[in-house]
Amino acid sequence: MAVPKRKMSRSNTRSRRANWKTTATALADCPRCSSPKMPHVACPSCGSYNGRHYIAAERSEHQA
Repeated sequence: MAVPKRKMSRSNTRSRRANWKTTATALADCPRCSSPKMPHVACPSCGSYNGRHYIAAERSEHQA
């Protein structure tokens, strides 16, 4: 297994880690209510997916 011979400087470490960027979440419009939702996931506002209605997927604000 390879082991580094020298300590890597902070600038080299930080310049290498500068490419650890996150990507924005892809959003699609819900065909039923036109609110943004993630693709292949039930809509959080109306609870529909693939032409069907899922009550458990609806967003509830004050549920414990």
